[in-house]
Amino acid sequence: MFIYCGMKRIHIGVINFRKYWSNIAIFAMILVVGLVAFVGGIGISASSAVNGVYYNGDRNSKNVTLMINVYWGTEYIDEMLAVLKEKNVKTTFFIGGTWAVLNQDMLKKIYEDGHEIANHGYHHKDHDKISQEENLNEITNTHKIVKELLGVEMNLFAPPSGAYNKTTVEAAGNLGYKTIMWTRDTIDWRDHNTDLIYNRAVKNPNGGDLVLMHPTKNTLEALPQIIDFYQSKGFNLVPVSSNIQVLSD
Repeated sequence: MFIYCGMKRIHIGVINFRKYWSNIAIFAMILVVGLVAFVGGIGISASSAVNGVYYNGDRNSKNVTLMINVYWGTEYIDEMLAVLKEKNVKTTFFIGGTWAVLNQDMLKKIYEDGHEIANHGYHHKDHDKISQEENLNEITNTHKIVKELLGVEMNLFAPPSGAYNKTTVEAAGNLGYKTIMWTRDTIDWRDHNTDLIYNRAVKNPNGGDLVLMHPTKNTLEALPQIIDFYQSKGFNLVPVSSNIQVLSD
């Protein structure tokens, strides 16, 4: 049987050999993709911005930022500011241009309370789907209204919905802006669950984390406990610019 089927067995052996190396190649590719995804989810870089985009601050620090994106939820901001003041925390509010126009007094209060004001675009567009000119307009128009109201020259831009591409980053850079993403998202705009928001905000804390949240009822409820957690662990809750300063110098 071996004599008569020898060529066939050799042929099967070649096929199996090829499958063996093919499987190794596929495994290696999966491993690489997995590592990239893992690093991206935790905070893409431990030491610098990736392609001009910041997913975290200085990993060697004890700084964490509770960054707040604002296009709605005005009714909760006053109480959030009270919590931040009580806990002696300063943070960064990324402001939408249309919101700023309609809520000028609240914008001024956020700024007067000592918080950093940053840019969140004008109309909450997906910046990865608009032209270079539209990217420039969205950022510039928000910059103008905030400067007019507060006299502030902003230089941090958080793309609405986290939607950006190379064109977005280039447009922001041309305007003197750094593009800011996040390390973890509380997804508080979707999930109205205080415990869930708290757990997402504090899970696996690391220096340099940028924690994304919005002014919602459940975020307001979770905020005191989130702050208490980080402060009890020895973290400093700081604005984004302080968190990324070492990386951007």
